[in-house]
Amino acid sequence: QVAPPTINIFNQDPECDLDYCANEARKMPIEYAAKNNFGFGGTNGTLIFKRV
Repeated sequence: QVAPPTINIFNQDPECDLDYCANEARKMPIEYAAKNNFGFGGTNGTLIFKRV
């Protein structure tokens, strides 16, 4: 599996200890995935998928 990159992150805050996968994709095991949807008028939804 490949985690897609978060692009245009160049100045990360050293106080924030997150793995951003910045600017290039990376192979890694993926157990969960989230899909966000945003619609007109404030209609929002999120699906969370788990590998079984």
